[in-house]
Amino acid sequence: MQKMIFRENDRGHVDFGWLKSAHSFSFGQYFDPDKMSFGALRVLNDDQVEGGQGFDLHDHDNMEIVSIPLEGALAHQDSMGNGRTIETGDVQIMSAGKGVQHAEFNADQKDPVKFLQIWVIPNERDLEPQYDQKSYLQLDMHNRFATIVSPDNADLNTVHIHQDAYFNLADIDLGRKIEYTVHSEKNGLYLFVLEGKIVVENEALSRRDAIGLYQTEKIEIEACFDAKLLLIEVPMY
Repeated sequence: MQKMIFRENDRGHVDFGWLKSAHSFSFGQYFDPDKMSFGALRVLNDDQVEGGQGFDLHDHDNMEIVSIPLEGALAHQDSMGNGRTIETGDVQIMSAGKGVQHAEFNADQKDPVKFLQIWVIPNERDLEPQYDQKSYLQLDMHNRFATIVSPDNADLNTVHIHQDAYFNLADIDLGRKIEYTVHSEKNGLYLFVLEGKIVVENEALSRRDAIGLYQTEKIEIEACFDAKLLLIEVPMY
């Protein structure tokens, strides 16, 4: 097994007033040649946008873009004709494919919205752009992982991604242990602690810490405090 530790305070932090963001990987004004990606996982931005503010219309291509609100709601518009709002408990994916424009704004005029925006490199270039959005609140993630993003078109509980990638959420009680089995030996695991404290592979991780693990078939996680986790499985190339 190989592992890489990513501490919360080692992320790139930017503050534009209306936008506060922590970058797990090189993005925008933040550049670290040692933090370009974890396999096909290219971007993980931990964003806070103030009330009534947002990102004007801009271009993307050949990237799978996943947004997960943590607090508040995010308004979305794109050149495919979608005008939607994603709320806490929703997951959204926009497959940019051969090219798409979109804008994102805080849906509230007063309170900030906090969300994760995550980019995954697709397994095929220049696809037709696609959009999907689902609620995951009906899934059981109590002391177990529930999958919210997958490559399986037949899974009605997940949004579809053009990559052999899986996004999973779990809420773990203090003292409980859970396991995760990797789908493919070509894949690695990026475990991001949303809240709480855990121990995985003899490493202690706190809020917003992360660990990358690969060349392994299974991991075990123990919660030292009540914890909320995001686990992303991606090809390591």
